[in-house]
Amino acid sequence: MELGYALSGLLVGFIVGLTGVGGGSLMTPMLVMIFGVSPATAVGTDLLYASFTKATGVWVHARRGNVEWKLVGWLAAGSIPAALVALMALHTLGVDSHKVGSLITGVLGFALILTALAILFKERLQSLGKVGAGSAWRERHVVPATIATGAVIGALVALSSVGAGAVGVAALFWLFPLLPASRIVGSDIAHAVPLTLVAGLGHAAAGAVDWKLLIALLVGSLPGIWLGSSLSQKIPERVLRTGLAAMLILIGGKLAL
Repeated sequence: MELGYALSGLLVGFIVGLTGVGGGSLMTPMLVMIFGVSPATAVGTDLLYASFTKATGVWVHARRGNVEWKLVGWLAAGSIPAALVALMALHTLGVDSHKVGSLITGVLGFALILTALAILFKERLQSLGKVGAGSAWRERHVVPATIATGAVIGALVALSSVGAGAVGVAALFWLFPLLPASRIVGSDIAHAVPLTLVAGLGHAAAGAVDWKLLIALLVGSLPGIWLGSSLSQKIPERVLRTGLAAMLILIGGKLAL
């Protein structure tokens, strides 16, 4: 079974390297639908997996000056409390209960569809965000809007492990359309690390993390990310994004229904 997990990590790592989309969109549904891992354990394990794998990305982006730390703080001000509230709700209901399993599966399906839409309409959101960029109204409300966005992402991530990647980036492109894409991506990754770590540790405290599974996924994902990144320039981005979005909509629809 460990070999199967490592191969899954290799496949997901390859797709992440190829498309840049967070592994949670692929790893969690794969664990639930193919390997029969309980939804809570799949989410908890994937959260720590995401935290470990994205930590290296933060180091690289920070060295290049691609992290807006104020922006990271605004997002975290909303996401961390929201994640803690979601975790408290899961603990109250019982992470292994049928009710929680159904809740996580439904939220996961919704989050996957939302991720697919974010992938497809990222440029459109950025264009819409540029309308009125720099206006006094926008300047007054952008910080509260960013904190609120963080809260939504925090709840989604704690319940499904999905949302800190494509959804977060799409939201930031709309909120900060004049910010360079490299800083949007760097700030989103920097925010994802503490969020997924806090949420993952919350699941671990409830016993909803499979540590052997986590290690196997990490072992497989590292060469997969390298291979996918090496080939990413050889396949048209539009083809990659459309194919991935279609796959996520199909998986998300099946889980939600």
